[in-house]
Amino acid sequence: MGDSGLIKQSVKAIRNSVSFKLLVIGFLILVLLIPTVMVQDLIRERQGRKSEAVAEIAAKWGAAQTITGPMLTIPFRHAFARPDGTRGYETRYAHFLPKTLAIEGALKPEIRYRGIYQAVLYNGKFALSARFARADFANLDIDEKEVLWDRAFLALGISDMTGIRELITVIAGATQFPMNPGIETQDVLASGVSARLPKGFARGGEIPFKLNLDLNGSERIRFVPVGETTQVRLSSNWKSPSFDGAFLPIERAVGANGFSANWKVLHLNRNFPQAWTGPREKIAGAGFGVRLFVAADVYQQSTRTAKYAVLFLALTFTTFFFSEIINRKRLHPIQYLLIGFALLIFYSLLIALSEHIRFGLAYLISSVAVIGLITLYARRVLASLRLTALVGGILVILYGYLYMILQLEDYALLMGSIGLFVALASVMYVTRRIDWYGVGKRGAL
Repeated sequence: MGDSGLIKQSVKAIRNSVSFKLLVIGFLILVLLIPTVMVQDLIRERQGRKSEAVAEIAAKWGAAQTITGPMLTIPFRHAFARPDGTRGYETRYAHFLPKTLAIEGALKPEIRYRGIYQAVLYNGKFALSARFARADFANLDIDEKEVLWDRAFLALGISDMTGIRELITVIAGATQFPMNPGIETQDVLASGVSARLPKGFARGGEIPFKLNLDLNGSERIRFVPVGETTQVRLSSNWKSPSFDGAFLPIERAVGANGFSANWKVLHLNRNFPQAWTGPREKIAGAGFGVRLFVAADVYQQSTRTAKYAVLFLALTFTTFFFSEIINRKRLHPIQYLLIGFALLIFYSLLIALSEHIRFGLAYLISSVAVIGLITLYARRVLASLRLTALVGGILVILYGYLYMILQLEDYALLMGSIGLFVALASVMYVTRRIDWYGVGKRGAL
């Protein structure tokens, strides 16, 4: 036999070897990672479009709201030495928080659509009552002679002013006065409403304030516990609330008719005092409240599904590889690529359908379509009813098991690990008697 014959025989031996075929399959899986990444980019793009649509609706209705206050702010003169040695004065601000703060609120949610995307909006009606002790400047090392009592004002922080639906009037005993947009100083509150106190109010003893707030918002409402004792009672007919923030409610009830929740927060539970000067205290981080949770976010579920793409490719290719060994019928790498593309089309179908119908139904339609396509293709290329049934059965198990993992979010890692263990154990059991060195010699590959 000549050199060319030896070369041809060597090439044929390599092509028929199990190791070479496994290397080719591994390379094909790596190649298919590129469209897998493209699928994940598609999910992020569609999720971004949804966020833009929701933000557009919220910009005209009201974004997620945070209510801070009310807060009593009193300016004072601060003396300082100029470079030329003369004495100068500048206006600074002292902030005082209420001894007690009580908020009663009710949310009326609704869903608005922009194209195929939905946004959860709400209208909230809140009754706020607060009681302030007399401002104690001695603890702040400020001489009361420097206090500008007549410029004292009450401020209420509202994160998105677009959502205010009615005029806000403060009731202090027999006195009423309106609140105006903007805050004289933004040391603490970035946006909100404020009102200059009538003369004599700030100098008096305990000051009780009441006000009603009619506010639009979207998805989330939060409250900052500015009271020495802060109590919030909130109710709504929304059935799937998610309580979040720095504090959870001490009492809550969630049922078919909605939810109710009560919070009680003491000043000892947070990391800022009842009085301070200047902008040094950042109080927004202590906020708590509720998010109107949408239980089925199709993009989150699609993202979780796409994370299993490599596993599906590996297990499906392994099934066809063993079908080659059992059936002694070789498959071309192009056929593996076509099967891989069919598996990846599932994710595109799932995303597109789940934007219009329930995720569960979209998953069923997409998986049935892909399982049917690959099974019919296997019937033709494997030319064996038994192996075709095996391929179809394994795909049914894979897609069914993945859907179960998606539903058991808290146990997804556990169930996924068990599934991998069972799959590996099954492969080891089925292949325990195969003579891998003799497979290529028999011409199976």
